[in-house]
Amino acid sequence: MSPSDTTAPAPTRGRPRSFDRDQALDAAMRVFWAKGFAGASLSDLTAAMGIASPSLYAAFGSKEALYQEAIDHYEALYGEAFWGTLAGPGTAREQIETVLRKAVAAFTSGDNPAGCMVVMGCSQQSDFSPDVAAALRAKQTGSVDAMAARISRAVDDGELPAGIDTRAIADFYAAVHRGLSVTVKTGAGAEVLNSVVSSAMAAWEPLTRAPEAGLRRS
Repeated sequence: MSPSDTTAPAPTRGRPRSFDRDQALDAAMRVFWAKGFAGASLSDLTAAMGIASPSLYAAFGSKEALYQEAIDHYEALYGEAFWGTLAGPGTAREQIETVLRKAVAAFTSGDNPAGCMVVMGCSQQSDFSPDVAAALRAKQTGSVDAMAARISRAVDDGELPAGIDTRAIADFYAAVHRGLSVTVKTGAGAEVLNSVVSSAMAAWEPLTRAPEAGLRRS
């Protein structure tokens, strides 16, 4: 046997280990959802995603770009389940209450990080570039728009009186939704949050009365 037969072959450089990009994005979403943008360290993200930092930058570009994709992924997974309710059967009141009750159930289920990722992002706008902050605000505004459109449809259908301030009513219930997201982060459970929803829905009748008695913008 010659010396060359007993010598181990020289190592060769292989390709970087491949990873499932969708799974990595989902893992990053959950880290951002739980910790926020600033609170999610690079080591938190790479550990959850199962990749090294060079792979993260190669695949997503930057931490902020990863966050943008993660928030879009969040909306694709969960947005329709909530806001799509407004396009289904039922009265405007029933649908808006359903949206809020669904939020309580989701925020307190323990299956995912507590609260709404979009609400959290909007509360941390100073952590982002202007473009990302504006995109987050647009997502939050979109939920208010959906509520306002549903209330306007109820007016058109004769379900609610003409002349009510549909945007002000939508702003109120969107603020309740945001409040649920913030309150669950303090440790409040489903019972407390559902009580908040019940109180908010008790305001429906006075908010949707004829214009002379209803809510107006100044």
